[in-house]
Amino acid sequence: MGEEGTEGVVHLLCLAASSGVPLFCRSSRGGAPARQQLPFSVIGSLNGVHMFGQNLEVQLSSARTEDTTVVWKSFHDSITLIVLSSEEGTLELRLERLLQMVFGAMVLLVGLEELTNIRNVERLKKELRASYRLIDSFLGNSELIGDLTQCVDCVVPPEGSLLQEALSGFSEAAGTAFVSLVVSGRVAAATESWWRLGMPEAVLLPWLVGSLPPQAARDYPVYLPHGSPTVPHRLLTLTLLPGLELCLLCGPRPPLSQLDAQFLERWWQPLLDPLRACLPLGARALPAGFPLHTDILGLLLLHLELKRCLFTVELSGDREPSPEQRRRLLRSFYTLVTATHFPPEPGQPEEKVEEAVHPAHVPRACYLVSGPEEPGIGWRLVALQLGPRRLLLLLSAQSPTHGLRGLATHTLHALTPLL
Repeated sequence: MGEEGTEGVVHLLCLAASSGVPLFCRSSRGGAPARQQLPFSVIGSLNGVHMFGQNLEVQLSSARTEDTTVVWKSFHDSITLIVLSSEEGTLELRLERLLQMVFGAMVLLVGLEELTNIRNVERLKKELRASYRLIDSFLGNSELIGDLTQCVDCVVPPEGSLLQEALSGFSEAAGTAFVSLVVSGRVAAATESWWRLGMPEAVLLPWLVGSLPPQAARDYPVYLPHGSPTVPHRLLTLTLLPGLELCLLCGPRPPLSQLDAQFLERWWQPLLDPLRACLPLGARALPAGFPLHTDILGLLLLHLELKRCLFTVELSGDREPSPEQRRRLLRSFYTLVTATHFPPEPGQPEEKVEEAVHPAHVPRACYLVSGPEEPGIGWRLVALQLGPRRLLLLLSAQSPTHGLRGLATHTLHALTPLL
């Protein structure tokens, strides 16, 4: 299994489907933004072969060369997105989900009407610049994983019940049912209405907040790609502590001026200590002192029905590999097991057909050794699915392979009350 993102180049192209006019091109090299652009002749050829297939009623979705993977996807017969990746070990699933998130980001900040009825290409190009920061964060080495899992990145605050109670009261006083606490792009607590947001906005909204430069308060117009793609809402953000923001999704009311410092202090000053306890969770996700086996270097826990996940590689101190390598390994392993081993997520029709025809042939666990399968050599990766939960662990080379499933099962039982 290759380590995704290692010295690879990713090019993302966005074109008007009817004319083939490029709307933007974003690139990254080794996870960092790059200025390198593809020649127009290459862009034209990539779009031309896709259009040629469409004219023959053939859907070209992906292709591979010796060192590059290419994925095409059209949206509403108006926008064509193309991504090329030379990153080692890249699978089509990862690139397909990247394109879904990119189009979601475009709708979030521009609106579906502007993308499906393109009246002025130059004006649309200018409007799409507002989405560059968010889109570039998908191409980089993010500490989040919701772009790939399509689940909301969460953290588990030590005083979660207190924060939840305060959010409910604040929500009623502010006049909106959609309120959340976001720490470094991850949701620490949210109202029931916020949790019921559809995909992809449930992932995109906290990701957007985490990608923006720090600001005391914002009044940001957003569209909801699933819930309201043509009518904008207001995303209000208020910084309670550096790195911890209160987010409200609302209509014309309340005005931002209503949420002044005095109003915020009345609700949140008594909870200053629980709020401060959330700040270290941005990287760790789990409360300090939560018991985990010392061999665990990183973990990803998904609740496939709630569409939430916990993701952390800030475990076991300064041991190798580095946090960046750990994230790459877990992201690559998630892509591999999701594409090849585990069934589709609950509720999808193909899963029900699969279980009806082959009820005894659905895998529940798998493991992989990155390197030689010898004692003390190669990182261990194990995945386990029980009910709606799926757990992926990155373990040290000292962890014996015969004990991987037992360790994963014990860890999943310990984490179950949290998510």
